[in-house]
Amino acid sequence: MLILSRKEGESIKIGDNITVEIISIRGGTVKIGINAPANIDIFRKELYDSIKNENIIASNVNSDIISNLNDMFNKDKK
Repeated sequence: MLILSRKEGESIKIGDNITVEIISIRGGTVKIGINAPANIDIFRKELYDSIKNENIIASNVNSDIISNLNDMFNKDKK
């Protein structure tokens, strides 16, 4: 992990196309701005973790359900 100290108005670069700028510091809160290409998804970590967990739960579908759905679709094709 790289640890940097930055002051308000300063920024860091990640690669050639991502800039993270310190917008303001008030009390225990730091407001940052992230400039990145539109094809790069940016999420708060807690939201990213929530999405990841929901995807894991959604992928744990009972194999009997999939088999029944497969039978239903194949039945309609006959």
